[in-house]
Amino acid sequence: MRIKKAFQEEARRRLIPFITAGDPDFETTLELVGLLDEERVTAIELGVPYSDPLADGPVIQAASARALEQGMNLPRVLELAEAARNRGVTTPLVLFSYYNPILRYGSEVLMTRAAQVGIDGMIIPDLPWEEGRELSRQAAEQRVDLIPLVAPTSRERIQRIVSDAKGFVYCVSSLGTTGVRSDFDQKVDAFLDTVREASPVPIAVGFGISRRKHVDRFLEHADAAVVGSALIRMAEQRKDALTDADRREDALEEIRQFVRELADERSVSVYRT
Repeated sequence: MRIKKAFQEEARRRLIPFITAGDPDFETTLELVGLLDEERVTAIELGVPYSDPLADGPVIQAASARALEQGMNLPRVLELAEAARNRGVTTPLVLFSYYNPILRYGSEVLMTRAAQVGIDGMIIPDLPWEEGRELSRQAAEQRVDLIPLVAPTSRERIQRIVSDAKGFVYCVSSLGTTGVRSDFDQKVDAFLDTVREASPVPIAVGFGISRRKHVDRFLEHADAAVVGSALIRMAEQRKDALTDADRREDALEEIRQFVRELADERSVSVYRT
């Protein structure tokens, strides 16, 4: 219910930031989640670091490697989510994980634990919709939204994929991996319009979004914009300051200003059911 409510609230930025949990460390990730919560973004994606992130570009791959070196894994990401809730974070939290860590953890046990710690949704980029029906059932039993992904190549399957979507639909703006882009194919606008028309829930668009002009463009066709690599790169450039108690506040403030520059509150019409 937190995801649905967030999309209906006017005083929210229509942003869904993606951060790699554990990069540069556990405590700094908590600080970043708290900052994003204060900035009233629509949702926060917590990326589970993985050694073979096929859909991720070099920036997120490097962040995953750094997080893995810190000992971050799926159980620790769940601990992080629980710690964020205990600190008063109310923004929807979406777990972003490849399927292998979920398989090793146990999907049914994971859904129960995820609900307990305050996870609202999950995105599994390498799990085809047709193969995720049982996982979707397990998620629904715990009131965790299993969020589907659709890409421009999904045209013939869009209606089937989004027909019973929960939370929101994640639309991939471009083929290939994540990463900052300067331009997008004009055909993506029509693709987003098609998904929005078919979807019973809001739609978000991600992959490559890094500037205010990108956000403004895509919010004409979607209900939120996902920003990942650009945000992670900012944090990477400030890694030393973020992990230094004397300089952390200044580094966090620079990241806060970046988030504010990407999208204002009340900048677009609010999704309504």
